[in-house]
Amino acid sequence: MLNNFVYEQTTKIIFGRGKINEIGQIAKQYGKTALLVTTPASPATKSLYEKVKNQISEAGVKVIHFDGVVPNPTTESVNEGTKLAKDHKVEVVIGLGGGSSMDSAKAIAVAAINEKEAWDYLYFKEPQPTKILPTICISTTSGTGSQVTQVAVITETETKTKSALFNNLLFPRIAIVDPELMVTVPKHITASTGFDAFTHCFESYLNVGGSPYTDAIALEGIKYVVKYLRRAVNNPEDMEAREGMAWADTCGGLAIANAGVTLPHGIGMTISGHCPKVMHGESLALTYPAFTRFTYPHAVEKFAVVGRIFNPELLNISDEKAAEACCEEIDRLLKDIGMWLSFKEFDVDVEVLRTIADRSHDLPDYKANPVIADTDEIFHQLMEGYERNVSVC
Repeated sequence: MLNNFVYEQTTKIIFGRGKINEIGQIAKQYGKTALLVTTPASPATKSLYEKVKNQISEAGVKVIHFDGVVPNPTTESVNEGTKLAKDHKVEVVIGLGGGSSMDSAKAIAVAAINEKEAWDYLYFKEPQPTKILPTICISTTSGTGSQVTQVAVITETETKTKSALFNNLLFPRIAIVDPELMVTVPKHITASTGFDAFTHCFESYLNVGGSPYTDAIALEGIKYVVKYLRRAVNNPEDMEAREGMAWADTCGGLAIANAGVTLPHGIGMTISGHCPKVMHGESLALTYPAFTRFTYPHAVEKFAVVGRIFNPELLNISDEKAAEACCEEIDRLLKDIGMWLSFKEFDVDVEVLRTIADRSHDLPDYKANPVIADTDEIFHQLMEGYERNVSVC
């Protein structure tokens, strides 16, 4: 018997090589003044930023450029972008970059047209926003899926709290997914964001609130990660691999938008709140080996399915053995892409890990896992990441 479910997705996805060239004509559909939201320009991004601004301007739309996005976006940076949007009375917000830029764009689009700051509209607060400026998201990495989700993740620096706006209003009107924009992404960021794409697919597949629809999308994404992530990391200019990972990332976003994530994401958000120098994908890699071994006995069939995607030879053994082997296959992926990490590498001490464990139930993601982990179990998983032997790579 199939579970009852609802699937909602209102974002128009424009996918393919060269699709960035449509941004001017797309932007002018939503207004005459646009806020472009990005990180500060670097040698790798400067020409892209200028190209996008020129195309929007040539379409008759005035461009205001907010380039103050920071990794793990903060309330301070979002508030700064919101002020700029209000001062210039922008009509559409365009997020260009990775998850930080796209999440910042969505949060700014909320705060720019409602009475309160973005932080006041977190998923559990009332009242929720009633309107939002149209948003266009252009992804330049393959991992966060933010271009097709109703989520914007931000951090309150003072309390070291990383949380999220979650409201269907936040679905971008348009997502442009152009694999050609990912070619210049450095190797480690390709690996970190690519592993994030895998976890989105994997966790939505495991999520107790999932559905046949999200399962199908998640498994599609996992197949593409298995086929293309190592290639994208080892050969950044492999356009077939970049295209495959762009699709895997999009699948992951579509899946979590309706199923959600599980235990590792709640822990990972808390890690980033306390250790902002740890990228989101890194925070997931730090806990995944312990998480999979804790969880697989309670989701044997699904772990077996994923294990056999990684390694078809597992078709010849029992589900129980294939599920256990899935954990090893995920370990191998982490090692192959340079993501077999330890907390010691980031100078995170045990006392901080205890604090992270104690706050890991702040977000509800752990409740969607096939088995519930208390804070002591979470501390145990964190400690396995602390003591991990990275020399095996």
